Amino acid sequence: MEDQKINILIPENLAILEPDDKLLDIIDAKEFNDEVLFQVESGFHDISVVENEIGRFLHYGETYQAGFIKTDFYKGNLPYINYFLIPYLLKQNVKSILLIGMGTGKIIKDFEFLYDGLERIDVVDIEENIVSIASEYFGFDPSDKFNFYLQDGRIFLRESKKKYDLIVVDVANNEGIDGRFLENSYFEEIKKCLKKGGIFVSNLCASPQFEHPKNSFIREIVAKYLSFFKNLEIFKGDYSDKVYYKSFFGLDQRVIDTTNVILIASDSPLFSPKPSAAGKSAEKKVAELGIDINLYLADRIKNISL
Repeated sequence: MEDQKINILIPENLAILEPDDKLLDIIDAKEFNDEVLFQVESGFHDISVVENEIGRFLHYGETYQAGFIKTDFYKGNLPYINYFLIPYLLKQNVKSILLIGMGTGKIIKDFEFLYDGLERIDVVDIEENIVSIASEYFGFDPSDKFNFYLQDGRIFLRESKKKYDLIVVDVANNEGIDGRFLENSYFEEIKKCLKKGGIFVSNLCASPQFEHPKNSFIREIVAKYLSFFKNLEIFKGDYSDKVYYKSFFGLDQRVIDTTNVILIASDSPLFSPKPSAAGKSAEKKVAELGIDINLYLADRIKNISL
């Protein structure tokens, strides 16, 4: 995967299987009673905040970026974000976090609740309106640990002299994920900014048909991560897709052949063979957020044939 071949990673282009026409008709026919609470066109995004019978959401163009689902089936933030809490089960003594891509700010408050020794959480986003949107429409209340940097994430990584225990990257624009966040130089910048034993978490997308011979993308991604990190854990968004399709469309199965792929990488060991007492205690603390983290842990992929 050469750097120059990647521009924008468009999720629809990664699909391998064609959707069932009947299920696709259900999605296409679904109409939401959207009330637009806020709308603005910035230098980077067409932004809107909408509220409907499913919940309240931040849109970039037609894409759901973040928000809160409020249905009988599920109540909480967009469920793929809950995979970002898995590193807490692996490492509780985190003092510094870098988050690239802010969203509603919910994950920031979750991190502050979970990590007792957290000293700072630096948040980088290219969108100038994001903090005010998160505060006014999604209840974000910044603490004294929160530091915001209005900057391109790649530039921040390249110029930063800081090192972090945990780096989380969740970036997308109106079309998809910027290919610059798959370049070799990007991984070199991440490693430069990670402390020894630090954990790197990122959100990508792929066809869920991981073993399909046409799914060269996921194999290339795994190979690239393993060329930079000794240890890699992969979580396919089966549960988050279940929540999404059930909450929005009343369907019990995935329709579009793409899913979130959460990658957790480190040069230190991640999962131990046997659950530790600290890990079990960490699960209980995550449960205080109203999240059954085991539903997300079950999406761990044990092996991908390269």
